[in-house]
Amino acid sequence: MNADKKRKVRNIALLALLGLIGGTFAFTAFNQQAINDRERENLAQVGGRVHDYFNREEENKDVFVENFGQEPLMARLRLSEYMAIQERGQTEWTSVVSTSDREDTSTWSTYIPSAGNLTERTGEGHVYFNQFSRLSFGREGAAPWFLPTFNTVYDENHALFDLSAAAGDALDYASGGYTHPGDGTDNFWGENDSVDNSAGRYQGATVTRETAQNLTQNLPPMSLQAWTENPRTGNFWVIDHNTGWAYWANRLQPGQATSYLIDEARMLEGADNIPGSYYYAIHVSSELISPGERFSDEPDHVNDFLSAVRASDGNPLSTASSPLRDFNFNAMNPGRIFTTEDDQAFRYLENQGSGNHMIIRNEVIPDVSFEAQESQMETWFNSGILPELRALVQPVADEFTTGELNPVDLHIVDFAGLNFFFMGMSTVPFADITQVVSDGNPRAFALSLIDVNRVSGANHGFTSVDERVGPSNSWWWLRTPSFEQHWFPEKITLPMAWQISNAQFLVGTPAIQVPEHSASDGGIRPALIIHQ
Repeated sequence: MNADKKRKVRNIALLALLGLIGGTFAFTAFNQQAINDRERENLAQVGGRVHDYFNREEENKDVFVENFGQEPLMARLRLSEYMAIQERGQTEWTSVVSTSDREDTSTWSTYIPSAGNLTERTGEGHVYFNQFSRLSFGREGAAPWFLPTFNTVYDENHALFDLSAAAGDALDYASGGYTHPGDGTDNFWGENDSVDNSAGRYQGATVTRETAQNLTQNLPPMSLQAWTENPRTGNFWVIDHNTGWAYWANRLQPGQATSYLIDEARMLEGADNIPGSYYYAIHVSSELISPGERFSDEPDHVNDFLSAVRASDGNPLSTASSPLRDFNFNAMNPGRIFTTEDDQAFRYLENQGSGNHMIIRNEVIPDVSFEAQESQMETWFNSGILPELRALVQPVADEFTTGELNPVDLHIVDFAGLNFFFMGMSTVPFADITQVVSDGNPRAFALSLIDVNRVSGANHGFTSVDERVGPSNSWWWLRTPSFEQHWFPEKITLPMAWQISNAQFLVGTPAIQVPEHSASDGGIRPALIIHQ
């Protein structure tokens, strides 16, 4: 058999059919001659699809989950394999695992990876499968593009209910053909691509679909053991090396698509050296549920992991540099850290309503005095942030009416020093609250003393004085000035301004300092109001 024929035989099928079990999605179908995704959807607002892009010649295999519904999803996938050999001169096929039946996918070998190496199988038949094929997990770099499914039917009695998004060499089992545009090659879809389905070539909605991007992979797929050693949630896959289930480590928000679980299914030299023919197939089973439900047969050893996912907000890993399109600010909790593509970290402070969100740079920009604060804020806004972020910034007042606050008028509410109240002060500083104003300009700003008080406390942007001080115990300027202070015995009068202090016994609490002061252990901390 020549190499081309071998390749066609060895890449016959990635199999995925879909059955509805107990109100959840379970992808469990089979077809001997093609790569198939077959989908069933219940009548709830939960709607998801496993995309399967496959190309025999390239051996490209992209598998991921799309949420086309109205509510967040939790997702898990599981792979199983089947392989049979027909030696030259023989008429019968012999399964490499004696207990596996080609017609019954429940007998196929579940892909059980090693806890330390996902590409090394440890399950039934691992000696043969490791010798003959290798799967590539995850996809690093820029997120790829995909075309959202046309088939968003919820009614199980509808003729399209069982159809899938199978592209390239993938054939849908129910229809006997492909059901999704594309040739299955790597990077087939790109930005601004679209498909007009008004003629109904692809079963589903007769609309024009425009491409969207998968979520950026925050971390490579990892084993559950690796996750346990460093638990966190984000946009990546965690594979339970006990059961083979691969879990998306985050809530999948409406309109989002996961990063790739697998990016390639490649046969190895051992398969090319088989004296005869072989048949190799991968079966993909899947379960998609709402966060309030439990997966079927949910094992106890994933309780900590799944509890973390259920409590997550669906946003990327806080330390992972991510494009703005991957963030859902409406779902963020105050105090959450997020990192943009330029590796700049921000703290989410509050939801101001109407789609507006206040955020603050997490790191302090050092060696800036109170007097230089405005000009340095402007420089940072114009050249220190991503254009995509700058485009989201809302207008605030061109000038703030700050007034002045005498230190004797500030009183700490509690021993922790987190919140404070004011006595004997004028109403001017009390009214200095930052908010969107239509006649202002988009710009960065320093928080006022009142702003800091408002976003501090339980379930707020700063929940402790340690959180309020900058990273590495950095002090930072507010925009509120203080009254002049008289210093004895020098008998001089100095202007003063408020800052969040890093001094001993005053860490994270407001304190006053001369406006000319600048030092490497503190500076400015620009804030923004953005709209999403």
